[in-house]
Amino acid sequence: MPVPRLAPSRCALLVIDLQERMMPTIHDADATITNTVAMIEIARLLSIPILATEQYTKGLGRSVPAIANALPSDATVFEKTQFSAIVPEVDAALRRLDRPDILLCGVETHICILQTTLDLLASGRQPILISDAVSSSEPTQANHAIRRAERCGALTSGVLSASYELMQDASHQAFRSILTVVKARKLPASDLA
Repeated sequence: MPVPRLAPSRCALLVIDLQERMMPTIHDADATITNTVAMIEIARLLSIPILATEQYTKGLGRSVPAIANALPSDATVFEKTQFSAIVPEVDAALRRLDRPDILLCGVETHICILQTTLDLLASGRQPILISDAVSSSEPTQANHAIRRAERCGALTSGVLSASYELMQDASHQAFRSILTVVKARKLPASDLA
């Protein structure tokens, strides 16, 4: 069986529910937002399509300004009330893109991220959780959700690892720009290992 590798031509980025009224309750919210913004910038540099969702905007507000400002003007933001981001409109958009590998960033890991992951797997797509760009109001629940997602077939990767794997070579035309993006995140020492 071939080892799955990230390639820009196979990927889409799905940013899930990083909203104004949710983020104050989220563990490491600032890091989650910073890392998601980095993934959005990396996706833009590598021409990876970007989609985003917002859960029940009437109650939870819109995407936080850092995310809203980072999204490209052609990115579609889908409103939803279903916990999984794979609502019919998102599913149709992913089918049109025809990208089998879906990079996931957002919240909450044990609810929307997990249910989205399970639905992506059920539809034959490969979810990749960007582990330092997903979080939860309940960190212990998030850990269980990530383990379950992996056991079901999801992959996990961090922003730094994913960015280098997507480029594959230091001679990539976007290398210097992406290096600037990942360095700007001010990685903690544990993330550099």
